Amino acid sequence: MASESTVLIIMTGGTICMKPSEGGLVPAKGFLDAGMAPRPSFNDGAEPKTLEALTETGASISLRSLRTPVSRYERHIRYAVLEFEQLLDSSSIDAKGWSQIAQAIANNYTAFDAFVVLHGTDSLAYTASALSFMLGNLTKPVVFTGSQAPIFELQTDATDNLLDALILAGHFCIPEVCVCFQHKLFRGNRCTKVSSNQFDAFASPNLPPLATVTSSHIQVSWDIIRRDLSHDKPKVHALAVQMDLDTTHVACLRVFPGIKPEMIDAVLRVPGLRGLVLETFGAGNAPGGPDNALINIFTDAVQRGIVIVNVTQCLTGSVSPLYAPAMVLGRAGIVPGHDLTTEAALTKLSYLLALPDLTAEEVTRRMAINLRGELTQTGDVSFAGPD
Repeated sequence: MASESTVLIIMTGGTICMKPSEGGLVPAKGFLDAGMAPRPSFNDGAEPKTLEALTETGASISLRSLRTPVSRYERHIRYAVLEFEQLLDSSSIDAKGWSQIAQAIANNYTAFDAFVVLHGTDSLAYTASALSFMLGNLTKPVVFTGSQAPIFELQTDATDNLLDALILAGHFCIPEVCVCFQHKLFRGNRCTKVSSNQFDAFASPNLPPLATVTSSHIQVSWDIIRRDLSHDKPKVHALAVQMDLDTTHVACLRVFPGIKPEMIDAVLRVPGLRGLVLETFGAGNAPGGPDNALINIFTDAVQRGIVIVNVTQCLTGSVSPLYAPAMVLGRAGIVPGHDLTTEAALTKLSYLLALPDLTAEEVTRRMAINLRGELTQTGDVSFAGPD
């Protein structure tokens, strides 16, 4: 007899659930009944069951569940959809929305085997990166997905993305925050959106996919899946959740040829600023300038306690002290971001700045250390839970 796993689908909004309106596409409620129940790949016709869950606010709710047909792995996936009260276009999500997702997962963590989060694509890489830091000691899959076209359209990527996410979450214990798109599963804090209109919208430039779905099988790269091992036995800790990220005191600035030092200085003097992600050229190079004006501005900002992280504008590669300009930035106290994506750098910095009692020096130190698989570093050191 086929086994059955339970997955909670958390609907935050996004293109996947949108329907036409007079003002354009808008998120619509009733996704389980309208988007999934009519499709045989999501509904084997078994008697619906009620699953008890908690909303992101902690209120008890009874959710109607459906079941997929049995897979080639001899398993059904029983799932329910928890829709947020306010569905969002992903361009409107912020740290409050990230906390709502984290809270919904935490509230239902013991009741379900895995979680699939439906999210708009525009800011999906930011949200997946944020959740990877917010959820410590993760032992269950959290898979983000969405689509470039609504599930209700004839030509859409929504059905494939959602079915892949369900199958991966319900069949494989990959204890990471991931992004599933176009038959690939990426580490959430390693991916970035690379196309605004192609179905193949996401890439993981500096890390291969964690899993790939083909017509004949699912290939999981277990050698790169993160697991906290001690003496060949997994450590088991309670889920640790950091609900708040300090995004309001972090900025991101892309340098360009001819940028004036006073422009950068103006950003670094925004009242209350605590951190800056600096997108530089190539391997971490920034423009020089007469009288070292730019370096003096950076040095002064670091001395004022602002943490500055250097990431490359390039899609692939890493920040390294190969060239003199990058070495000068390092000597000014700027943290090399290695191969961090901008999304991962910004959310990691916001996460660390929100932790209690961390000095700027300690935040700087931890930015250069691998916490959740977000960067490639020789001699990785990982922190479990709130760091």
